[in-house]
Amino acid sequence: MNYNLSRSASRHSKPLLHLLKTQTPKPKSPVFILTHHLCTNLSPNPNQPPQDDDTLITQVLQLLQPNEKDWNFDQLHTLLFSNSTSPSSHSVFHITRRLGAPSKAIKFFDYISENVGTTTPPGSNGLLSSAFQAVLELTLREPTSEKKLIKLYKMAKKRNVALDVNTAALLVRSLGTAGMEDEAVMVFNELDSGLKNTHIHNVVIRVLLNMGRVDDALKVLDEMLDPEAKFRVDDFTGDIVIGSLLRKEQKGRRVSVEEIVELVSKFGKHGVFPNSPILTKLVTVLCRNGKVSGAWDVLHDVMDMGGAVEAASCNALLTALGRGNDFKRMSELMVKMEEVGIKPNLITFGILINRLCKSGRLDAALEVFEKMSGGVKGVSAKPDVIIYNTLIDGLCKAGRPEEGLCLMGKMRSQDGCVPNTVTYNCLIDGFNKVGDIERGRELFDKMKEEGIPLNVVTLNTLLDGLCRHGRLNTALEFFKEMQRDGLKGNAVTYTILITSFCNVNNISKAMELFDQMLSAECPTDAKVYHCLISGLSLAGRMEDASFVVSKLKEAGFSMDNVSYNVMINGFSSKNKPDKIHEMIEEMEASGVKPDSVTYNTLLAYLSKAGDFKSAHKVLDRMRDEGIVPTVVTFGTLIHAHCLDGDIDKAMRIFRDMGSKSKIPPNTVIYNDLINSLCKKNDVEQALYLMDDMKDKGVRPNTQTFNALFKGLRENNLLEKAFQFMDRMVEQACNPDYITMEILTEWLSCVGEIRRLRKFVQGYPVSKTEAAGFKATEGKPAGFKATEGKAAGFKVTEGKAAGFKATEGKPAGFKATEGNANII
Repeated sequence: MNYNLSRSASRHSKPLLHLLKTQTPKPKSPVFILTHHLCTNLSPNPNQPPQDDDTLITQVLQLLQPNEKDWNFDQLHTLLFSNSTSPSSHSVFHITRRLGAPSKAIKFFDYISENVGTTTPPGSNGLLSSAFQAVLELTLREPTSEKKLIKLYKMAKKRNVALDVNTAALLVRSLGTAGMEDEAVMVFNELDSGLKNTHIHNVVIRVLLNMGRVDDALKVLDEMLDPEAKFRVDDFTGDIVIGSLLRKEQKGRRVSVEEIVELVSKFGKHGVFPNSPILTKLVTVLCRNGKVSGAWDVLHDVMDMGGAVEAASCNALLTALGRGNDFKRMSELMVKMEEVGIKPNLITFGILINRLCKSGRLDAALEVFEKMSGGVKGVSAKPDVIIYNTLIDGLCKAGRPEEGLCLMGKMRSQDGCVPNTVTYNCLIDGFNKVGDIERGRELFDKMKEEGIPLNVVTLNTLLDGLCRHGRLNTALEFFKEMQRDGLKGNAVTYTILITSFCNVNNISKAMELFDQMLSAECPTDAKVYHCLISGLSLAGRMEDASFVVSKLKEAGFSMDNVSYNVMINGFSSKNKPDKIHEMIEEMEASGVKPDSVTYNTLLAYLSKAGDFKSAHKVLDRMRDEGIVPTVVTFGTLIHAHCLDGDIDKAMRIFRDMGSKSKIPPNTVIYNDLINSLCKKNDVEQALYLMDDMKDKGVRPNTQTFNALFKGLRENNLLEKAFQFMDRMVEQACNPDYITMEILTEWLSCVGEIRRLRKFVQGYPVSKTEAAGFKATEGKPAGFKATEGKAAGFKVTEGKAAGFKATEGKPAGFKATEGNANII
């Protein structure tokens, strides 16, 4: 419609209509065309069918295209409210919204409000609600709309606009989004009770939760959970409440998972259950907080109450149960899933197989795999490459790489899965671990033939296998080959190589690799530095070790206890007290607390230097720091006092171990004390310590007996010697050349060569059948006699193996004036 023509027709409508009554124009004349046009557009015949909404909307919008100051309200009235009819709410809503500008929409709303009730039939008040909703939507498009929302609401109240549910929900939601939750609650509270349905309740609950007003939201929820409530909770309510409370960024009071579980139970009584993502998240949060039993209960409650539970929620619980190796409940959950019709998916089987493999239950994992492939009561999930790799890795770690290799063949032939880099890495590592390095290399070559990408893990796996089996040069050549092919090493690569060369004391090659790592600007970690520092320190190359320490700090890493301890030990062996002091100060300044190894190292250094006063001060400080002295601590001090000849001080420390520290002494401590006592000719005290060892269950070794035999020889306590020779036989403690030197010299002088021969053959010497032995065909129990020969000794023509009998003297000794001397 032409706008100017419409405005003219409106101005002269009455004369033209009067003319039509007095004069009938000829058909097709200009007057007929004009009057027909005006009549059909402005004064529709009430007997004709009502105008189509889309046509009316188009006509009104064309009329309202100009600025609102130029609107022709007469024509507008004729279009909308002629013959006591009124437009539909649908028409009013779309006309208002399609006006575009909020100012036009408000003007149109004002026009509607002035005509509703005066020119419209009863029940037309919904037009205002529709117009107001459109005004609201247009206003919300503006950047500063939040300042106008309350004004609009007050305008609506002033005009007695009866908000419908959609308009009220939009207003409440918009106010909440604008951070005006008080105003949103006010609008909600002022709504007619009949409008406060479930939807509007859900909107206000979401607004309150988003603004952190948790307790207010829960109060609104309580109204809906009331058994007498007119409008109750629905699925959206549950998703809004449980989903919001589970969010990490939830504002306001943090609601405990126990409270959330209780809410799930309350919802369940109304037949409302969390959807799968929310239930899965709740189970995950409970498990992450160590409440696996709570997760178990809530999941089973939902299933028992008839809630729809999917595999994802069960998978979350299975994962947590697997971490705790709770295979009993994992099995029970699988049975429950079957009972309620929850089909396990690929992830379900993956979780089961992964946990079984990690716990070493490979056969059970393979059983699950076979059931999965064959279908579990109608449920079939085709295994993918991840599940195959999990099983292959488990088999290889368990030392069963051949089975892993067979599984890779099945992977190709039956399920059409293509092995990937991980598959081959697992197999190569598996064969390396069982010592079949060549098989690992064959797999590597096959991997290259098939075009499967190599990665640094492949490189490191092969290098580790070669180095573990002592093939360091081959490992180095292989590394160089890979570098030429463009595969660069990482921190793990260099750590493997540097550690291996340090272990064989090839420090020069280790340093060469370290320099190569630095020049290649390879990303490193602290481990490679710590490893090299340890190797250099143990080798006594303290200047090189200090250089590596400086590089470690340049790389942004820090020294740890182990590195400080090996450096202190290295400087101790080089007798560098200034450097030791420097290390201790740096250690404390960097916040690394000395541990028992640090203190024991210092005690050993001070004791060796004869500075016992300082050593005991270190021991006192060690205790003050709350570090419990170990057997090494006391052994260090006892050894030092024994070397210093102060056996009394050593014995006091020994007694303090039992009375104050309650730390049992070991064989090394007894050996030091017995040796020192025998040197002091205090054999009686040494024999007491031998009995004390027996009482405390500390097993003597060859050095213990050697020390005692020396003391017994000096005091010619022959019968005691025979008793302890029997004790050596009883405990299968083999004599060494020192034992034989002591006993041969002594017993040959006193004419007891026969007993010596019996001792060498493994027979008791103090009596025919020593206590604790069962004689079988004349052979003592505890020794395996073969043709009259004692185990570990070869007797030839009555001569002890390893000795050449010459005039009754054992081989290996030169008899000079009756005394055997080591040749």
